[in-house]
Amino acid sequence: MSRIGKKPIDLPAGVSATLSGRTVEVKGPKGVLSFRATDDVTIEVSDNAITVTPRGRSKRARQQWGMSRTQIQNCVTGVSEGFRKELEISGVGYRAQMQGKDLKMQLGYSHDVIFKVPEGVSVSAPKQTEVVVEGIDKQLVGQVAANIREWRKPEPYKGKGIKYKDEYIFRKEGKKK
Repeated sequence: MSRIGKKPIDLPAGVSATLSGRTVEVKGPKGVLSFRATDDVTIEVSDNAITVTPRGRSKRARQQWGMSRTQIQNCVTGVSEGFRKELEISGVGYRAQMQGKDLKMQLGYSHDVIFKVPEGVSVSAPKQTEVVVEGIDKQLVGQVAANIREWRKPEPYKGKGIKYKDEYIFRKEGKKK
């Protein structure tokens, strides 16, 4: 039995969900998200909760049970609270700033890196060494943050680069004479 799948998804105030076929559409104060489930699960929407149950006892049905419940929970959380990833930039001369809708970063290359922000996500740079990615789609927020981090991953000797705010960089000792 899936411990995650068994739990019903509570709908907070201001959030509504509708079911049409296998597609769940969640509306909230921040926007609208939808999730299309597979044939392996059954979804039921009541007044203030959504329940997901597997169809049959196959391995795939049990896998989709927990995954579908988590995806719907992410939709509910996204339209009510939203998701946020914070990145820190460390290194001499490394900085970031918003230039219109694009993120302009100086990361030690011979040129500035211009990152085009995709639709559905907002990126801001409150300080020169901080970048904040926000949105309602958890997957998209995480992917945009990973794409920004990809430009200069943190290195283990001095810790220079772009890292997540809560990330720990395993440090190495340099050469000894």
